[in-house]
Amino acid sequence: MIRRSILFYSAFFVIVLIVGLFMGSPFTVRLLVEASAFALIALGLNIQWGYGGLFNFGIIGFVMVGGFAVTAMAMPTNPDFWQSDGPWMLGRAILAAGAGALLIIGAYRLNRLGWPRFITRTAQILAWIIAYVAFRTQIDPAVIYIEREAGWVGGLDLPVWIGWVFGGLLASGLGFLVAKICLGLRQDYLAIATIGIAEIVRALIKNMEWLTRGTLTVSPIPWPVPTPQVVQEWDVSVPDSFVVARGLYLLVALVVLIAALLVMQRAYRGPWGRMMRAIRDNYVAAEAIGKDVGARQVQLFVLGSAFIGIGGAILTSFVQIFDPSAYQPINHTFLIWVMVIVGGSGNNLGAVLGGGLIYVIWVVSEPIGQSLFTGLSELATQIGWAPIPDINSRSVQTRVLVMGFVIVFALRFAPRGLLPEILQTRRAHSPEYEREHNEEKEERSPRT
Repeated sequence: MIRRSILFYSAFFVIVLIVGLFMGSPFTVRLLVEASAFALIALGLNIQWGYGGLFNFGIIGFVMVGGFAVTAMAMPTNPDFWQSDGPWMLGRAILAAGAGALLIIGAYRLNRLGWPRFITRTAQILAWIIAYVAFRTQIDPAVIYIEREAGWVGGLDLPVWIGWVFGGLLASGLGFLVAKICLGLRQDYLAIATIGIAEIVRALIKNMEWLTRGTLTVSPIPWPVPTPQVVQEWDVSVPDSFVVARGLYLLVALVVLIAALLVMQRAYRGPWGRMMRAIRDNYVAAEAIGKDVGARQVQLFVLGSAFIGIGGAILTSFVQIFDPSAYQPINHTFLIWVMVIVGGSGNNLGAVLGGGLIYVIWVVSEPIGQSLFTGLSELATQIGWAPIPDINSRSVQTRVLVMGFVIVFALRFAPRGLLPEILQTRRAHSPEYEREHNEEKEERSPRT
């Protein structure tokens, strides 16, 4: 497996070098930064699916949450908001939401006091109604006032890395709620439920203009390293400034990716990883020997969601714009699944390889398709045929066609992925096995 990993990673770097020769260094470095972020997102999905068999088809929601988190933390403050009555009105809405949550929790705890079931159910329904009405009476005037006087809340002007951390925390919190609601479902039902929740999150972020600016977008989001404009002040040419700035960003993204990979590799090979694989392969048997299957699955879902949120935050801060309309399921859900499937489900190195390789193929296939269509169109014109219309739109659709071929070839020739999961087992005739076998045999033999 080590040789196989070295072979495929070497092939990936050769592909990157070829892309660099034809597309230039600025484009290639940008491609590697985005590929690193997608590799981290694929690693998060691999934790959920490869470790626990949890079918999360709502990845786009967690990616958007990460992007919103870094926007809220890193963008400069909005003085129009802080110098108005907006903070006071928004604070009252938050207090109303907290009071409503306490009321609902108290209503659900009435059954522990021995109250009749009918009364507890009625109290729970009334608690939800009262909490909803109390919250809406406070949040609606606050939203109208903020959008009229300040436009939106603005950011907190904190370092970008804090936004990345907050993106992971916020996505993990969302993952905890989703896990508590949906993990009782299995396979396709879980996929449908996560799709629905992701669309709810997407709709909220897109329409809460007072908090996220919605379709108006937010830019420019700061970088954790000097931007190309700052590098140009160091007497560096414009093309070289993009290479230097993006190269520094790539180093930071690779540090985060490698740290996450090392942590998960160590966890995968330890007792925790073996327990998770046992739950994935046969949760009934694992529960029978005393493992808390539900809690461990929630743990997996939360951890994977955190990685997805951090990856989404890295992507958003790199492109320097938060546009909820730019998040599409084909780019931020379907493509991530292709990365894990092609790379190798259950293998961390495979997920990272699939993330980088598939994203490179996804991006490069468009200019290749455009060149191909342009050449065919010129050839058709020379022989008297009509030129190919809408070359640009056809080139974009070429990416979907290429991904289809990639999936077909992967499922045909490498159904378990390029780097499949390898379960570590002891060889029957290894010295370690023989020694342990002899010790157990001596313990079982009668003493003389």
